[in-house]
Amino acid sequence: MPNNYFKFKRFTVFQDGAAMKVGTDGVLLGAWFTLDGTENRVLDVGTGTGLIALMAAQRSPRALVDAVEIDRDAARQARQNVEISPWKERIAVFPASLQEYAARTPCRYDRIVSNPPYFLSSLKPDDGGRLAARHADALPYEDLIRGATALLKPGGTFAAIFPYREASVFTVQAAVAGLYCVRRLNVYPVPGGPVKRVLLEFSFDRGPVDERTLVIGAPESGGYTDDYRRLTADFYLYF
Repeated sequence: MPNNYFKFKRFTVFQDGAAMKVGTDGVLLGAWFTLDGTENRVLDVGTGTGLIALMAAQRSPRALVDAVEIDRDAARQARQNVEISPWKERIAVFPASLQEYAARTPCRYDRIVSNPPYFLSSLKPDDGGRLAARHADALPYEDLIRGATALLKPGGTFAAIFPYREASVFTVQAAVAGLYCVRRLNVYPVPGGPVKRVLLEFSFDRGPVDERTLVIGAPESGGYTDDYRRLTADFYLYF
């Protein structure tokens, strides 16, 4: 049974009320997506426990961070995690779907980030919460893209993480809607293995793609690679 909390260097995430627990995907995306300190507003879509919203607030000290979450229990827990964090004055959690939120908010964002429900056709889990959190039924790719294009400021960026096959599908659909991939990180769990996750960042401005790779594990030492440690060092207690 997973712990009911996950402690980072500057905040703690309680997770007993959320279907999806803290995992490598969220930490990778929260540490990787573009934040340079100039952004005024950040949106985390499908915040779950509030992990990426909290990471964004830590990384961008002046930004106001909004987080939307369709699951009411998860949204309640995200609010609780925000309240015990150092950045409770800068983070707001909204219990709503992206579709609902985009239809009513007047806000536009410098950065939008999402660890989305991404599986299109794989075997679905029995647990209803995990189903919504992992599969793209509640937030189809076209709705995520439509929401991002509606809420993103000119010059802003939208970032998300996907399995390898789904990353290609999403990139094509985003380009059709006028969002172009400008950064891509191919993530390998161990050297020589297949790509398991792809982090993508999009802009309204078409340009060359900054494509890189990241290997997480270092089997020869039984630990993690220096690249992975550098990327996540501001967050994990043991790095």
